[in-house]
Amino acid sequence: MPEKQDYILHSGGAAGSESYFGECAEKHGIEEVNYTFDGHKISRERGIRVLNHEELQKGDVSLDYVSKLMNREYPNTKLFRRILQTIWYQINDAQEIYVVGKILEDKTVKGGTGWGAEFAKICNKPLLVFDQEVNSWFTWKDEDWMKLDATPKLTHTHFAGTGTRILNENGKKAIEDFFQTNFA
Repeated sequence: MPEKQDYILHSGGAAGSESYFGECAEKHGIEEVNYTFDGHKISRERGIRVLNHEELQKGDVSLDYVSKLMNREYPNTKLFRRILQTIWYQINDAQEIYVVGKILEDKTVKGGTGWGAEFAKICNKPLLVFDQEVNSWFTWKDEDWMKLDATPKLTHTHFAGTGTRILNENGKKAIEDFFQTNFA
């Protein structure tokens, strides 16, 4: 059984879900790594990992591919591309992925966070999403979302915590319960 100090939260430190995952990790004594890049403003100061140009290129992905996969258009800007590149690191370096947001009818997750969820699916990593509107956790299994009856338990020591910038009270409680369940 791993010790508390063996766990690492991989995130981006952005306002909303990522920041709240980080706050809860710190409160429970869990290490965190927040991937960012020069000039990007994030809400967390703990565990910052500034990616250089070469590192960001490793996480580069075609915006046309992401837009087609996600059934929506994304802005073709340097800032958005860099955010997608940092999300690549969060998902790539974690063994399981936790997202707070909204599951859409096409089975994707709303917003830029959706790319992280899709990348987790592509990598066959355990993927769990807390849908704030439904107020429930879901896991991706057999090409569909399965509703969970309880707060999920970690099965790996390296996990990503990401999601919407618009975190509501349901989302906050879900993150708090997640850390309480796994680290109390």
